[in-house]
Amino acid sequence: FIVAAELDGDVRESRIFLAAPVTLSDVLELYRDQVTVHQTVEWDAAAEAVVARRQERLGALVLRERPVDVDEEQIKDVVLTWLERTGLDVLPWSDASLRVRQRLGFLHQLDPAWPDVSEAALVERLAEWIGPQLRGIGRRSDLKRIDLTAALLGLLDWRRRRELDTLAPTHIEVPSGSRIAIDYADPTAPALPVRLQEVFGWQETPRVADGRVALTLHLLSPARRPVQVTRDLAGFWRSTYFDVRKDLKGRYPKHYWPDDPLRATATHRVRPRS
Repeated sequence: FIVAAELDGDVRESRIFLAAPVTLSDVLELYRDQVTVHQTVEWDAAAEAVVARRQERLGALVLRERPVDVDEEQIKDVVLTWLERTGLDVLPWSDASLRVRQRLGFLHQLDPAWPDVSEAALVERLAEWIGPQLRGIGRRSDLKRIDLTAALLGLLDWRRRRELDTLAPTHIEVPSGSRIAIDYADPTAPALPVRLQEVFGWQETPRVADGRVALTLHLLSPARRPVQVTRDLAGFWRSTYFDVRKDLKGRYPKHYWPDDPLRATATHRVRPRS
């Protein structure tokens, strides 16, 4: 340390004209009764980790500092505070965990008794749903070990967990026999992207949530390009199908384009097996 007796200019840009060296032992001898001990546990932005330190201070001056061990609850509290401030985008969202969140979001907008999984609601309830996953998590790089699917499902009791798969199934079997994933990204309009030839013979639009919500069908060409979006499959077969059939038959002549789609055999091949 030094004591600056004479200096000029701004505090941050001063030139020292007169100073004397002071050792730590000198400071402790003169001011021991004013030295305070502080233990801090905080998120270090540079280290991207929880850092715990024991400091001896004289006023704002840190005289000595060393790392210390702290219990897991203190570390967890710091990580939770950092997540509240930073937001949920830093978490390791996988396709599977995002799909669970979207399914829960769909059910919540139908029935508020289901947990709210919006950003604001999850941040407010961080300790409840992600707290149990934070054991041993002290660095940002540790976050990849968190199982967000399990964390979200932890918001449900056993009855709700069973209902989740019934009311908001992940997939639905179409007439061709294929199991197609349902897209819940828009909670007001869950969608089913499926090739047109795979739904021949399907007379009515499939529904979820105990029949309360019709799926939005994104009917695709053999090249998986959208040709029609509808929630009224029966109406599509009666009218629009024939215009679509005419166009697709010209572009994909080797594929199967029956005159009567309701009596035709659905297929995921170019043509149904004979």
